[in-house]
Amino acid sequence: MKRLALLGALVVVVGCADLVVGRAAGPAQVWEVLTGGGDALTRHVVWELRLPRALVALGAGACLGVAGIVLQSALRNALAGPEVTGVTPGAVLGAVAATGAGLAGWSSPASVVIAAVAGGFAGAGLLWLLAGRRRTDPHDAAVHGVLVSAALSGLTAMVLLVAPGELGSVVQWLVGSTEGRVWDHWTLLWPWAALWLLAAWSLAAPLTLLRLGEDQAAACGLRLGRARLAALACAVALTAGAVAAVGALGFVGLLVPHLAFALFGADLRTALPGAALLGAAVVTGADAVAQGLSRVLTHALDADRLSVPTGALTTCAGALVLLVVARRTTGEGT
Repeated sequence: MKRLALLGALVVVVGCADLVVGRAAGPAQVWEVLTGGGDALTRHVVWELRLPRALVALGAGACLGVAGIVLQSALRNALAGPEVTGVTPGAVLGAVAATGAGLAGWSSPASVVIAAVAGGFAGAGLLWLLAGRRRTDPHDAAVHGVLVSAALSGLTAMVLLVAPGELGSVVQWLVGSTEGRVWDHWTLLWPWAALWLLAAWSLAAPLTLLRLGEDQAAACGLRLGRARLAALACAVALTAGAVAAVGALGFVGLLVPHLAFALFGADLRTALPGAALLGAAVVTGADAVAQGLSRVLTHALDADRLSVPTGALTTCAGALVLLVVARRTTGEGT
């Protein structure tokens, strides 16, 4: 509980950092607004732009962190994550295809949520069908997940070729960005996130048993197929909601579970809320760093405006973790 409390404090710190690091208003001006002062423009920046952006980053990070730990537990694979199991690519494909067809847009969050959720479940369903009877094999599921993710990414590229005019509007989904998030996005994200985070919490005991192995879980009376299917549904729903809000933030679902297990051990009753807090801290911290880096680069390059996507930072960090974990897993296997 002490570590959870410390993580909660960290989330508050990075959330505050995300509020004050932007260009339009400094820490003193933000504090003035929060205490009831400030001019109209600064109040608009803080209340209508920065606060919802920070909240969406917190919510999306929590969703991705929990989705990752649920997938790794259900599939018993340290390399499983939304990005490499077809879930994130499917959600991105759904959002991009709906945008290309004129059915959705970055400024219409509700339609994007529907499209991303449909795509996410389609990607997971394709993995489930391809894996067949070997879907319970963690290594086989991981291999099929990589193949499905590659195929869905290829379909996304084809959609962009068919509708090249939509490239600018969908790049944010492909890379992942919290820029331009407003209250509409938060209003749609938080009830969805709360529902599925609670559903994941209710699966803490079955997931802990699944991590121990199928034989032990079955001996305890757990219905393996039903428990794994429920876990995958939670992971898909959480990932799709996050993608609909901020796009494909690379490797958050892979990075966070390893940190959560290192801090809280294998008991999902504490590791799940820990992953939610860690995911929120990672994404919001990355957003704060991205905003600060954007300011530095804009000044250094004498540019009018330059924005570093949050997803670019999470992808770089996650890729390094993936390399370390893969080498460690290979070393243990030999």
